[in-house]
Amino acid sequence: MAASYDDAKAENGRLLEEQGNEGSNSELSGRSSPFNRLASIDIEGLKDVEIRKKAASTREGPQKNRAILVAWITINTLATIGIIFTNKAIFSDPSFQRCQVSFASFHFFVTALTLFILSRPKFGMFNPEPVRIRTLLPLAIAMSLNVILPNASLQFSSVTFYQLARILLTPTVALINYTFYSTSIPRPAVYALIPACVGVGIVSYFDSKVPSNAKVRSTSFVGVIFAFAGVLASSLYTVWVSSYQKSLKLSSMQLLYNQAPVGGVLLLYIVPWTDNFWSVNNASISKWMLILLSGCFAALINLSQFFIIGGAGPVSSTVVGHLKTCAIVTLGWIASGRSVGDRSIFGILLAIAGIIA
Repeated sequence: MAASYDDAKAENGRLLEEQGNEGSNSELSGRSSPFNRLASIDIEGLKDVEIRKKAASTREGPQKNRAILVAWITINTLATIGIIFTNKAIFSDPSFQRCQVSFASFHFFVTALTLFILSRPKFGMFNPEPVRIRTLLPLAIAMSLNVILPNASLQFSSVTFYQLARILLTPTVALINYTFYSTSIPRPAVYALIPACVGVGIVSYFDSKVPSNAKVRSTSFVGVIFAFAGVLASSLYTVWVSSYQKSLKLSSMQLLYNQAPVGGVLLLYIVPWTDNFWSVNNASISKWMLILLSGCFAALINLSQFFIIGGAGPVSSTVVGHLKTCAIVTLGWIASGRSVGDRSIFGILLAIAGIIA
C-alpha cells in the first residue's frame, strides 16, 4: 500500500506540474497575441504582394511572347521577300548567270555557320547530333537540286510565275506520299488543290507568251522547265527530310546542321565544270553587296523559321507561308509591268484562292 500511495502521489505531482506548464504557456501566448496578430498581418500582406506580382508576370508573359513571335514573323516575311528580289537582281546580271552552283554553295555555308552559332552553349537552341556523311549524301544531293533548280528558274522567269510555281509543291508532295508511302490527304484538301494547279497552268501559259510591250517581264520556256524540275526536286527533298528525321530521330535544325556543310562541299566539286568565274571580274561592287545581303537574308530565314515553328506551331507557319506567297506575287506583278487587264491575273487569283482554301 505504501508503494501504491507513493506512486499515486508522484503521478499527482506530475499532473500538477504539467497543468502549471500549460497555464504558463497559455499566459505567455496570451501576452504575445498582439505581436502574433501583427506578424500574421505582415505575412498575409507579403503573400498578397507576391500573388499580385505573379499575376502581373503571368499576364505580361503571353503578351511579351506574342510580341516576339510577331517580330520573328515580320522578319521571316521581309527576309523571304528580300531574298527573292535580291537573287532576281543578281541573276539578271550577265556576270552571275553562270554562277548558280557556287551561289547555292555559298548559301549552304551561310546556313551551316548560322546553325553552328545557334548550337553553341551560349545560345543553346538545339543540341547537335553527328550523322555519318555517307548516310546524308542522298539528302545533300536533293538539297542541292532543291536550291539550284529554283534559282535557275528565277533567272529565266518572272517573280510572279516563280512563286506561283512553288504552289505545286503541296500537290506533288501529296502525290509522292500517296504513291510510295500510301499516305492520303483529306478529300476537301484535294478539292482545294485542283484550282491551285489550274491557276498555275493558266499563269504558265500566259506568262510564257512573248509580250507586245517590251517593258513587261515574262517567263521563257526554259524558265518553265526549270520551275517544274525545281518543284519535283523540292518535293522529293521535302519527303526525304521527313523520312530522315523519323529514321535518325533528329529535329529539323539538327538535320539541317549536318546536311548543310555536306551540301556546300559537294557543290564545290561541281563548280569548276558548271560555273564561269571569268565573267564576275566585270561585276560591280553593288552586285557583291547584293550577294552578301542575300546571305544575310538566308540566315534570317533559317533563324526566324525556328522561332515561328517553336512558338506558333506548323499550322501558323503554313499561314505565314501563304502570307508570303500573296505578298511576293503582288510585288512581282507590280514589278513585271503588266496591266490589271492581263489575262494571267485570273490564274493568279485562282491559284491563291486554292492555297488559302
